[in-house]
Amino acid sequence: MTAVLPAACSSPPAFAAGELPVLRERGQREVFCGLTGIVWLHRKMPDAFFLVVGSRTCAHLIQSAAGVMIFAEPRFATAIIEDKDLAGLADANEELDRVVRTLLERRPDIRTLFLVGSCPSEVIKLDLARAAQRLSRTFAPHVRVLNFSGSGIETTFTQGEDACLASLVPEMPAPGEHAGEELLIVGTLPDIVEDQLSRLLDAAGVETFRFFPPRSVSALPSVGPATRVLLAQPFLAETARRLSDRGATIIPALFPFGAIGTTSWLIAAADSLGIASEYVRRAYLSSWRRARTALERPRALLAGKRVMFFPDSQLEIPLARFVATELGMELVEVGTPYLHRQLLQEELNALPVGTRLSEGQDVDRQLDRCLAARPDLVICGLGLANPLEALGIATKWSIELVFSPIHGYEQAGDLAELFTRPFVRRSRLMV
Repeated sequence: MTAVLPAACSSPPAFAAGELPVLRERGQREVFCGLTGIVWLHRKMPDAFFLVVGSRTCAHLIQSAAGVMIFAEPRFATAIIEDKDLAGLADANEELDRVVRTLLERRPDIRTLFLVGSCPSEVIKLDLARAAQRLSRTFAPHVRVLNFSGSGIETTFTQGEDACLASLVPEMPAPGEHAGEELLIVGTLPDIVEDQLSRLLDAAGVETFRFFPPRSVSALPSVGPATRVLLAQPFLAETARRLSDRGATIIPALFPFGAIGTTSWLIAAADSLGIASEYVRRAYLSSWRRARTALERPRALLAGKRVMFFPDSQLEIPLARFVATELGMELVEVGTPYLHRQLLQEELNALPVGTRLSEGQDVDRQLDRCLAARPDLVICGLGLANPLEALGIATKWSIELVFSPIHGYEQAGDLAELFTRPFVRRSRLMV
């Protein structure tokens, strides 16, 4: 049974690590929908195409978030619901088939097409899973058509990636008959970060590892009982469940944010394959030292400052652990849209005793607690940042922490600097 912390409680009692109480809130939310994940997914998988079935609002959202001009031929588009669709004058499935056919004629390089659901009622009525099966049969074997939901009713900001990767798991091949243990690193990472982590794993003696999603969706890694899964992102609950259903083992670890998180993550990878942790530590010593040096200046600015995380990206708990343990910040409250204890247990264990956690959102109540606590810094969505800034509270957009390379030793200093920028900006404006 989980204890519930009353909203009015300003000094939470001390609990053992991993047993922190959670304030569960269900009310008005201020978050992006899961469609935003297409912005980084389409860059990672250049042979895939994302077709959003939605409204003009969906098209404007993706276009603005990606910063791509309309004539730049990106690998995403929106099949827009028109007036005749809303009036019931057109067969939605026939219209979808026509749009897909036109798209594939125009872009014959597409090998995997994702149909992405959104939240207009006319889209919800469409059975996109059945449509994907029908279109896969029509265009086989040249094009594979899959579907997932990015609807704001069903998903929040980063859950679009989880839904996309979960849709790919059934397509992953089984390992060969004599395949040995293999490490599968799950979560979309910038190519430069993926290359850095690959070098670190090589240095530690991890010989067999793959990344999911791969840089080519046509070359999916295999998965089976000998697969050891190490998550690089904390918001992949459904993907992890489906991989487990295929027989894979999920490795518990901190996420690779900061020097401490990256070391824990890499040691967990090596441990899962029987490589001694002391050998791993020696392999990473110089990288560890560089990361710690890079954290010295931001720590001097941030130590002792109070920070509150509003729920948005599901990165909140690992990032809160990072700023508390490596930058010396005080956690006022750590909110997250969803709390998956199994995937985040190591992170929960590493939080300071007495950390206040909240799951879900009731934005008015959270704003009341924020204004009462007056933290030095608030991590939140764009919609809340300007009003808080007007009240004299420094903010950082949580979306920046998703779009920026922040994993690993080499990015530890850059990650810390993201938290210093609001204070640096303020000091410059006051001169």
